[in-house]
Amino acid sequence: MCLGLRVTELVGLQWADFDWAGLRVMVQRAVVAGRVDRVKTKYSRKRIPVDPALAEVLLNWKKVSQFTRDGDWVFASPHQAGQLPYRPWGIQQRHLKPAGERAKLGPGIGWHTFRHSYSTLLRHLKVDVKVQQELLRHADIRTTLNVYTQGVSDDLREANSKVVRMVFPAKPVGDRLAKTARL
Repeated sequence: MCLGLRVTELVGLQWADFDWAGLRVMVQRAVVAGRVDRVKTKYSRKRIPVDPALAEVLLNWKKVSQFTRDGDWVFASPHQAGQLPYRPWGIQQRHLKPAGERAKLGPGIGWHTFRHSYSTLLRHLKVDVKVQQELLRHADIRTTLNVYTQGVSDDLREANSKVVRMVFPAKPVGDRLAKTARL
């Protein structure tokens, strides 16, 4: 959620990928169905920024993890003796989907939901579109805009209200509502 990574890239992170002093992480591998592979595209292989608060969370995780050497997986599976990371599908089935249902978000919550949410939140925060594309590491900006980013309800309402205020600029909203109610 905080880096916009694909789940295959997330589980592909090793401790050596982090530059703690520079607060960056190099996305350079993916783990798909338990097999270590390259990232999805040449645009995916990139160094991206890590916020200090996220770095602190990760370093705290490293302190309690059994697997802390540079070549160890950040999310190493103790069931695999640390030789492979956790399998995302199992975590999704046992934790993400039930949490989504409890939160009344529906049964379709999965890992990719976080990537889409990251993109939508960047847009909601009015982050430059080119920055959004680069953080998501998309080759084509149209993918960022047309596939990953959704309008946030508050932003839609605010945009619509700006147009309405241009059309009806004269009186405060409360006066118009009171008059409408009397009609």
